[in-house]
Amino acid sequence: MPTTIPFLDLPPQNRALRPALEAALRRVLDSGAFILGPEVQAFESEFAALCGVEHAVAVNSGTSALLLALAAAKVGPGDEVVTTPFSFIATASVICHLGARPVFADIDPLSYCLDPEAAAAAVSERTRALLPVHLFGQPADMAPLRKIAARHGLALIEDAAQAHAAEYQGRRAGALGDSGCFSFYPTKNLGALGEGGMVTTADGALAEQLRSLRDWGQQRKYIHAQLAWNARMEGMQGAVLRVKLRQLPAWTAARRAHAARYAELLPGIGLAAPCEAPQRLHVYHVFNVRVPRRAQVREALAEQGIGTGIVYPLPLHLQPAFAELGHAPGAFPEAERAAQELLALPIYPELPEDAPERVVKALGQALGR
Repeated sequence: MPTTIPFLDLPPQNRALRPALEAALRRVLDSGAFILGPEVQAFESEFAALCGVEHAVAVNSGTSALLLALAAAKVGPGDEVVTTPFSFIATASVICHLGARPVFADIDPLSYCLDPEAAAAAVSERTRALLPVHLFGQPADMAPLRKIAARHGLALIEDAAQAHAAEYQGRRAGALGDSGCFSFYPTKNLGALGEGGMVTTADGALAEQLRSLRDWGQQRKYIHAQLAWNARMEGMQGAVLRVKLRQLPAWTAARRAHAARYAELLPGIGLAAPCEAPQRLHVYHVFNVRVPRRAQVREALAEQGIGTGIVYPLPLHLQPAFAELGHAPGAFPEAERAAQELLALPIYPELPEDAPERVVKALGQALGR
């Protein structure tokens, strides 16, 4: 059966913005500022304001944002970074690329974010940083993590790749740690027409270090103070993201409205909506439900034209790439259970108003309820 409610549908968003996007791209074509430049600088200022911080440093991907934030925190060979096993591989891989070791701690089963008690137990004398992930659009529990970081003298770096405009205790993601790392991959709540990323911080000296690290260690042209990377944002992506940033409040409200409607309907078929923890504002990059017989349920929904997703089917500690860390099944049971049970339902600003009812009805039929 043809898909009638896709899991994700990007073209309508870009069609609606096409005149503004084309005008933005023309500005870059006419200026010739294809790498960094005024559009990127303006986007940095506007995104910093969104997050409530003084500085934002634009880079070429969310992965680069994480890499540069860790490098700026002096993470290197022999160090350890405590993080979650339930995330995209970039979270842990950048630690390894710097010669350090990711040390996993299990997740909270309601928020799916790093459990602060587990994180505290994972800290050792080699720990250099904590790297919580604001997973699926909800911030991690940052207050206890800040206390852990302060007690041990650790850098606290937010992986906020999925949490644009999410809030914790009235403050935005990106303003909750020493630095915050964002992705503008096209599927994100704020997505580029390609790759892009950002590091936010309140620390001016750290921002200068990040700007050097993204540009081959340059502090002035052809003078390289340190070994670094080419991680600069392209001018066209900065221009595109400025257009889209203006729509983010409305898009976030639409996601939250769809999530609220799902939450009203799901108890009728015996399922629970994702938890929005106290003092947090969830932006629902992904809307997950725990279901039995996930593969069969997903197949049944596909037969009714409804797209779904599985994010993430194998936790990081069981990925072949991290086999040398020596973790066996059962090491982090909550992360493993989430990986086995979570099914992501369609949620995006352009989702038709009646889609949650149709999805939940089909889900109930698939579950025999």
